[in-house]
Amino acid sequence: MLLKDKICIVSGIGPGMGGDLAEHIARDGGTVVMSARTLASMEETEQRIQNLAIGAQTLAIQTDITKPEQCEHLVAETLSKFGRVDCLFNNAYHPGSFDHVETSNFADWRTALDVNLFGSLNMSQKVIPAMKENGGGSIVMINTMATRKPMLTHGGYAASKAALASAATHLAQEVGQFNIRVNSVYMGWMWGPGVQIYCTMQAQQNGTSVEEERANIAQNIALGDIQTDGDCAKAAMMLASDYACAVTGASLDVNGGEYFAH
Repeated sequence: MLLKDKICIVSGIGPGMGGDLAEHIARDGGTVVMSARTLASMEETEQRIQNLAIGAQTLAIQTDITKPEQCEHLVAETLSKFGRVDCLFNNAYHPGSFDHVETSNFADWRTALDVNLFGSLNMSQKVIPAMKENGGGSIVMINTMATRKPMLTHGGYAASKAALASAATHLAQEVGQFNIRVNSVYMGWMWGPGVQIYCTMQAQQNGTSVEEERANIAQNIALGDIQTDGDCAKAAMMLASDYACAVTGASLDVNGGEYFAH
């Protein structure tokens, strides 16, 4: 079990990878501290974990990661109940508005930056003292292939995540001396609610089927299909685990082999 007995905070619990990541951590023997702005999504995920009947411990704290005081409260509650923080998965994100750069309203970019960059850094800052006290820890930034492969209308989202990528490598250098590792996973297409909705809309627009739209995307993927949210979550768990104890400041592409020129 990769994360057995680890106390893991996961931000951005909801339909898609956040919930799947929490469930996989629980299956793997970890304790899951869930954060999101809405309680409903955390309650649904908590129920999924309870239905596993494996005795996994959970804690759900309503948190807006753009508010440093709420991040601090989340960490304080985690320490109060479990005594330490071993892993932080910065999964919460804001997609921004889907628009071309030349016509974008940059107020929308600032909103994306507030969540994707500053929110993730708020969370990271608040767990670092606890990780120092514990003798180490692991922070995993959930990043995106869009920072490497330009995608029309994703400029604001990609820019915020590119800033996070740079901050992550600098943070890794700063906290390595305390045995705190900071790594990033760059997710490609993931078969979950978001991509399923996208494929449904494309199918309606193009007069095709969802399966045809999925197959069209998969043509560029070496493994021949869009990987699931849960399977992609496992790569993030690996980087957080002790199996990656010699890895920090790293960038891992999790895209089924959809590579491209840098």
